[in-house]
Amino acid sequence: MLEQLNAILFWLLIVMGLALTVAVLGLALLWRSISNLRVPTDAGFFATMHYVPLILVILLDLLDFGLDFFAAPISWILLDRLGLRSLRNKAVIQALIPFTQPIPVLTLGWIAARVFKLDDSYVTQIVDANAEAQRRRLPPPR
Repeated sequence: MLEQLNAILFWLLIVMGLALTVAVLGLALLWRSISNLRVPTDAGFFATMHYVPLILVILLDLLDFGLDFFAAPISWILLDRLGLRSLRNKAVIQALIPFTQPIPVLTLGWIAARVFKLDDSYVTQIVDANAEAQRRRLPPPR
């Protein structure tokens, strides 16, 4: 039993190391082209997903998988330097939540933004609708 657990942990560390290596090499190779992206400063998460290439979000998910929660500060600095501040907060929050590393959250967000044609106005409509519903439940001011 202990030998099987050791074998599983060994191969998990190997896979995490490979994911980290691919992520670091890929991000280093893509740095110049990604830093030349012109994403509007007021773009939200889904709007930014329409500007960034798929390979970037895959590499960020691999970095998160390879480093577990240690990826949070690295993702923060990396995305800040690339000017992708709307992705920065989401990537760090996802990196800090335990046991979400095998789930490629940013890649799924990129696919959802493209397939369902999501943009920030859709999210704003949902938030506005929820705020309006909350206002209706409150008693009128005296």
